Amino acid sequence: MPKAKTTSDTVKKPRKAKTAPTHDEIAARAYQIYQERGYTPGDPLQDWLQAERELNATAAAKKASRKTKVVSIAAA
Repeated sequence: MPKAKTTSDTVKKPRKAKTAPTHDEIAARAYQIYQERGYTPGDPLQDWLQAERELNATAAAKKASRKTKVVSIAAA
């Protein structure tokens, strides 16, 4: 009698690379923006949105650069 498959018997798919920044990453970048402004008052929401835009753009650029990698092989 064949044994039943368990989760350890199944093949696991590789994880997709993360694309969206985490809450903590956005918070850290928003705080950096505040620091760069010299700790002067500003709009925390605007800092947050700017941080989110920057991190999303960085993630998109990294993802695009992985897709456009070209490999060439020289013939001997």
